[in-house]
Amino acid sequence: MTILSRMKLPCFALAVAGALMSAKVQGQQLFSDLVGPVTIGEVDASRPLQTPFITWGGDMVTFYANGGLKTQSNSLFARQGLNLNLVPGDDFVEQVRDYLAGKSPFLRGTFRMMGMASEVIGSDPRTKGVVIMQLTWSAGDHMVSREHLNTLSDLKGKTVILQQGGPHVGMLDDILKTANLAWDDIKVQWAEDLTGTPNSPAEIFRNRSDVDACFVITPDMLSLCSGLESRGTGAEGTVKGAKVLVSTAELSRSIADVYVCRKDFYDANKTLVRKFVAGYLKGSEDVLALKKQFEGQGSSEFEALLATTQGIYGGTLEDAHGLISDCSLVGYPGNVVFFTQKGQLSGFEGFQQSALDLAVNQGYARERMGLFPPGWDYRNRDFIDYLEKTDIERQERFRAEAVISEIELLGSGDALDDKTILTFTINFEPNQNVFSAVQYGAEFQRVIESAQRFGNAVVVIRGHADPTKTLLELVRAGLKKGVMQRSGSRGNYRYSFNGKPLQLESTGKLIQLITAGQFDGVQEHNPRETLQAALNLSRKRAEAVLGSITEYAEGKGIQLDRSQIQPTGVGIREPFIAKPANMDQARQNMRVEFRIIRVPAEATTESDFDF
Repeated sequence: MTILSRMKLPCFALAVAGALMSAKVQGQQLFSDLVGPVTIGEVDASRPLQTPFITWGGDMVTFYANGGLKTQSNSLFARQGLNLNLVPGDDFVEQVRDYLAGKSPFLRGTFRMMGMASEVIGSDPRTKGVVIMQLTWSAGDHMVSREHLNTLSDLKGKTVILQQGGPHVGMLDDILKTANLAWDDIKVQWAEDLTGTPNSPAEIFRNRSDVDACFVITPDMLSLCSGLESRGTGAEGTVKGAKVLVSTAELSRSIADVYVCRKDFYDANKTLVRKFVAGYLKGSEDVLALKKQFEGQGSSEFEALLATTQGIYGGTLEDAHGLISDCSLVGYPGNVVFFTQKGQLSGFEGFQQSALDLAVNQGYARERMGLFPPGWDYRNRDFIDYLEKTDIERQERFRAEAVISEIELLGSGDALDDKTILTFTINFEPNQNVFSAVQYGAEFQRVIESAQRFGNAVVVIRGHADPTKTLLELVRAGLKKGVMQRSGSRGNYRYSFNGKPLQLESTGKLIQLITAGQFDGVQEHNPRETLQAALNLSRKRAEAVLGSITEYAEGKGIQLDRSQIQPTGVGIREPFIAKPANMDQARQNMRVEFRIIRVPAEATTESDFDF
């Protein structure tokens, strides 16, 4: 069995023949056992350097910078004085063997995959890993579920299948952390392959109704449910009711693609390695510009890159274009932020900790053996004089007006629920306006971590109010005005409105009547004013919570994008208990709710690189 990298296979459907192979229900293997014994060898820098690539859109930049698989005379890498031989690296175990043996000074994969291999490569000082560069963030990996799962909290007790040792292990780890779940809270099954075989997650999900969710790449996602916001109908090979529960389109800080270099080679050839990094970053600038040009008036140079990619990966030109569209290039600004900027939970130190924790906790490694950051001087002339896009001033990620408009448009109910990835709440006491970190620190931390992982989603802080006072005012005004009638005894009253039964549990109907002015005109009882006061107070509480979260983050040196966290007041619209019978029930309505929601692309600001 091999551990494969994220293979973005350029076909939307692959024929599956033969009987279905069952998924393996087992723990992970030590990575050292998978690699086996390898004699450490020296890298021969006098020959073309063997440089692995994987089947992923970010590696199209490597093809461009190299002029193909072998360095061409007028390519970016050639002009940097490099001579590279690009080789397939989708078999990550074989990559590690070549790296240890000295056939290649480089490893190519996701940060979490490097964590899986960290004990193996860190056992000898010569082969310890230096993470020299981040290439991309993923926007094309997905968790597809059946229709009975609505938010991440619904995963508890469910069966989830993913490729053993692949890139989705880290993505699942992030999802579980966000949902406050542990690995033991779900039933994990492992598939040998990532895609394209009967023993891949998509095909097992398709053929086994007891599997609740699977991790897949974009072509498989499309084959299961047709799109990010679609549901499978059962037609054309889709699975009826299947949908994307969460995607790196929103969970955009989960899968970081990187290059790692052997420590001995890095120390002896630091200038060469820096030029390799600079060449790739320059290629990122060029490819991004050519892609924009191609999607506008066309670009023969970008078409040539698509053709090169097609020749390497197979498939069609459209498939190659889909590959580069499925990833988010980070460029020079992203590398500076990832490796040097403090207060980033999704930076090098944060990924290092989570990758090593995952490797040890899931049985890939016995010990935590860290990776080195590159330690580049990013003001070096090899970067500053060579690259064009070196501004690391970050704009707010979201357009506040568009986000607020989307929140108001969604309102409450099914429309909001369909956009919700996760929701959790905190409760407060009557007349409480202060939310301290002493009491709510764990929830504040959860909000901050969720916001940083879900870089392309918005966290909405929704203040709720108890409806008791509004109900009292409504009844008193209605009875005095004569539009309401009451029968029965205390504790068992029945009400009617203009002769028709009226349930005080029907919050939506009551709000409609209040806002329509049906209870206006009674001087001493004004449910309209009470309703508005509850809405205003719920908004103020949401804003107070946001202020406390911001203060908490600042105290820990964590940077927040304020455009990503939006407070709003719900008032009494969504009571947990519509007609409380006592204070304990009323307290359940006194809550502040946090929702991670998907927003349309129009709500985000445009930038050259995602960082």
